[in-house]
Amino acid sequence: MQMESTRFGTVEVRDDAVLTFPDCLPGLADRQWALLAASEDSPFYWLHSMESPHLAVPVTNPWQFFGDYEVRVPDDDAGRLGLERTDDALILCVVKAAERLADFTINLAGPLIVHKQTLVARQIINDAGGYAVRHPLFAEVELNDVLPAQAEVAVHAAAI
Repeated sequence: MQMESTRFGTVEVRDDAVLTFPDCLPGLADRQWALLAASEDSPFYWLHSMESPHLAVPVTNPWQFFGDYEVRVPDDDAGRLGLERTDDALILCVVKAAERLADFTINLAGPLIVHKQTLVARQIINDAGGYAVRHPLFAEVELNDVLPAQAEVAVHAAAI
């Protein structure tokens, strides 16, 4: 299926690569999303709405920046996602970009959990506790030290 994007133009997204947020993301009404990469060597993805061409949220794998990050998915959320094993989950965190790298933040308190097989997803409140919604992203590593992201679900980078 084709998706229109104000950032990337027209993008071809396989039907079996569309993430579904049945409960939407907090504050957003869209349910269908795709992961897009601006380049293959970026540690960031765009979680892009399939329904709204202008709506994309930057996300990343939190362990690329915080090696000791811990996520505990509440049983209720795990049940709603159909997660039976930790290996079933892809975990991403929303990034708030800024003009200066020093001002970038990451939401470690509310990670996005994606079931790798069903591609059903939701944002949860991390039961591990002690994490901030706006934690400085580059508090522990420099951008040059971060390796490119490796997604465990389909990521699309090519525009038509």
